[in-house]
Amino acid sequence: MATLEEALRAKLAAVPRGVLGWRQFENVATEVLRHLFVPPLADPILQARSYSGIERRDAIFPNRNHGMPNHWGRLLQELEARMVLFEFKNYDSEEVGKDEVNQTRNYLTRPLGRLALIVSTKEPNHAAHLKRNTVYSEDGKVIVFLNVEHLEEMLYMKERGEDPADLIMDAVERFYIEWE
Repeated sequence: MATLEEALRAKLAAVPRGVLGWRQFENVATEVLRHLFVPPLADPILQARSYSGIERRDAIFPNRNHGMPNHWGRLLQELEARMVLFEFKNYDSEEVGKDEVNQTRNYLTRPLGRLALIVSTKEPNHAAHLKRNTVYSEDGKVIVFLNVEHLEEMLYMKERGEDPADLIMDAVERFYIEWE
């Protein structure tokens, strides 16, 4: 009998890449993140829209870890990450670029905080990395890039009894090291 983590990895692998599988990717990735991070994060708010309806964020996980000695408490204090934003990009041939970074940047309002994660099936291109650095320089907002392999690794970590948020913290710290 397969573990929940094995079943989730199989679901991730079965998602068709590209436009045809965008909704399925979003649903499965959210299911994975919910399994990994709820608790300590609260259940996500999906397809959250701004009041005017102009902005639509894929998944926002409320972070209520005020004063908690864990990674999410640290990110809440350090980046005011009251809400942890996840954006999903199920690309087949195109790459995550500066436009996706800019879109995510605009979603990070003061009440949400200064942390967002773009989860994609493709690696971000050079322009995306440069734009991410500019966003941090100008706004102090941290945008972390994750891919399907990262989700899979966090599922393995959970299976081994480790904290999958270690990978998120490693990615944030790696960003700080690479930023220029």
